[in-house]
Amino acid sequence: MMPSGPPPRVYWTSLIFLLLACCQLPTGAQGQTYQLRVEPKDPVVPFGKPLVVNCSLDCPSPGLISLETALSKEHHSRGLGWAAFRLTNVTGDMELLCSGLCNRSQVVSFSKITVYGFPERVELAPLPLWQPVGEHLNLSCLVFGGAPRGHLSVVLLRREEELGRKPVGKEEPAKVTFMVQPRREDHGTNFSCRSELDLRSQGLELFQNTSAPTKLRTFAMPKTAPRLVFPQFWEMETSWPVNCSLDGLFPASEAHIQLALGNQMLNATVVSHADTLTATATAKTEQEGTQEIVCNVTLGVEKRETRENLFAYSFQGPSLTLSESNATEGTPVTVTCAAGPRVQVMLDGVPAAVPGQPAQLQLKATEKDDRRTFFCNATLKVHGVTLHRNRSVQLRVLYGPTIDRAKCPQRLMWKEKTMHILQCQARGNPNPQLQCLREGSKFKVPVGIPFLVLLNYSGTYSCQAASSRGMDKMLVMMDVQGRNPVTINIALGVLAILGLVTLATASVYVFWVQRQRDIYHLKPRSSRWQELS
Repeated sequence: MMPSGPPPRVYWTSLIFLLLACCQLPTGAQGQTYQLRVEPKDPVVPFGKPLVVNCSLDCPSPGLISLETALSKEHHSRGLGWAAFRLTNVTGDMELLCSGLCNRSQVVSFSKITVYGFPERVELAPLPLWQPVGEHLNLSCLVFGGAPRGHLSVVLLRREEELGRKPVGKEEPAKVTFMVQPRREDHGTNFSCRSELDLRSQGLELFQNTSAPTKLRTFAMPKTAPRLVFPQFWEMETSWPVNCSLDGLFPASEAHIQLALGNQMLNATVVSHADTLTATATAKTEQEGTQEIVCNVTLGVEKRETRENLFAYSFQGPSLTLSESNATEGTPVTVTCAAGPRVQVMLDGVPAAVPGQPAQLQLKATEKDDRRTFFCNATLKVHGVTLHRNRSVQLRVLYGPTIDRAKCPQRLMWKEKTMHILQCQARGNPNPQLQCLREGSKFKVPVGIPFLVLLNYSGTYSCQAASSRGMDKMLVMMDVQGRNPVTINIALGVLAILGLVTLATASVYVFWVQRQRDIYHLKPRSSRWQELS
């Protein structure tokens, strides 16, 4: 690892002496200037690696050549006018000073070692679990090691896209911060940091190192609360639907929604579509009174919640009963309309004395009560709201058959070969069977449907209505009148006279029209008139 402190330097006393000594370079007899060279000049070496430095003096009679440095050194090789030194464990930037004697004068030369080292690692600081869309976010890249820092920079990447580039400071580890504004499309996107050690100006390469990618999770949560939909009044022991939804979520598929009735969590079916999340459940309660329904939606680090009250009630009844559902005519029948506590009942418009008590009606069953419908209305007040329920029941009265004399005439006069209907009806419970038979035979005439009346239909018919409750009879006289031949001849004569009158009238009309137009047709003269002329 590269040292974080300043590099070691040569002793200041030696530097001052040498700098004073090198103020004037030695010259030869003819004014020639001699130089001391250091090779390599200003080298760039990897951290911790050894380096061989050669100091050479172009002097005809060179003296002792030495190397001043704070690094560990050893003589590598030497010759006339040159000396090589091996530096071990070069771990920091360093200035080298080569010195030599020429013509009893001191000659010096400087070289600067630059040490480079790759960062041990580069990391993207931990991201928040969830980041709201559109809010500014600071992303930090941490760089451990690396030199020289003046050639070291760090790049923030979104996938392969470069979002920013900054130089790396001297602190260890170095922290470089970038500010971004995440978008919806950045959800699930990988972010990373890349360090770049650019030594191309030193004749080397561009060295890069990239951190492990980290996914960013973005979200958007509306300010509005979830929308709860449910019946405000619940009947106990009855299942009711509950619906909760929230729009404007992103990503809606990763949001969580919960429904609760009091302390009871509801087993909800959750569906996400586009930016909407919906939960649907059925619930029932066994506790009467005010209860609370809660819906909460969680996404990222934010939560939205809605709490609303429902009113659970017990509405027993109403029940509507008959003491005899199929009563025989003349039998007493009791009708009872009843309900639970606090419920006000009303039977056929007549209320019970007080809530919680039944309403009753007593009657003696008659034919008119058959198929009579009774109505029971029950009301219950819950938190100022009146709830209604209704029941109905039909009474059947068993009575014997009766033929309706008003609709079944006792004497009928019909013409032969004409269509007629025998309009006879019978009532009763159970429904009676009605048939009309001619007395003295089994000939049956249709009842209630059209039929062709024939001359031999004349006679007396016995109409009988029968059921399991008894029988009713009545006689119907049918008089069928045949057609009269004299009457037919008179009618034909009248028609013939009417035809002649019509023809004569038409002839007179034609003659009158021709006269109006002065059109005459003369007969030719007779032969005798021709002879006289």
